[in-house]
Amino acid sequence: MLALLHTSPLHVPVFDALRDEAHPGLELRHFVDEGLLSRARRLGADAVADDVRAALARAAAHGARAVLCTCSTIGAVAEEAAAATGVPVLRVDRPMAAAAVAAGPRVVVLATSQSTLGPTADLVRDEARRAGRPVTVRPLLVDGAWARFEAGDIEEYVRLVAAAADALTDADAIVLAQASMTPAQQLVRTTVPVLSSPRPGLAAGARAVRAG
Repeated sequence: MLALLHTSPLHVPVFDALRDEAHPGLELRHFVDEGLLSRARRLGADAVADDVRAALARAAAHGARAVLCTCSTIGAVAEEAAAATGVPVLRVDRPMAAAAVAAGPRVVVLATSQSTLGPTADLVRDEARRAGRPVTVRPLLVDGAWARFEAGDIEEYVRLVAAAADALTDADAIVLAQASMTPAQQLVRTTVPVLSSPRPGLAAGARAVRAG
């Protein structure tokens, strides 16, 4: 069983649909804690480290063979807790970051929440170091988008993300830093690759379950 640690219930049907499409038979168990993100946005990701470790421990206690953290803001904290969890802990955006580095040296990280910009940019730089590739990372916040998400206006939220991506011309890859931004891939017109995390992240989680 693959456990998924979410900070929004909106991610549950997204990953269930991806599982049904690409990984039939893979058992998923969802753990949702919206408070983790709200506190991390106010206080910083390190402030919720103990709570993240507790959530991962609960997932392992329920029989998870691997845990996939789908929140980019707390992804690094989750990875750091892997040793104490006793099962592999993966962050959903690492495979996406690796793909961005492979696409070229100019990577733009688009985010709708300020708390996600730094962690995702750092992740891309980490993947560049692992690959031995030079990379320039440019973080960019999509103004006004997070307010639309919080208001439940997902259509406008996604439209703002797509418009921000289409406005970029000097990039080899555009990274959508949050899983919630994924639907924007269906709206963009840019020829620059626009990458999101759920599909490659879930594939990595499935491999970890099989390997375990």
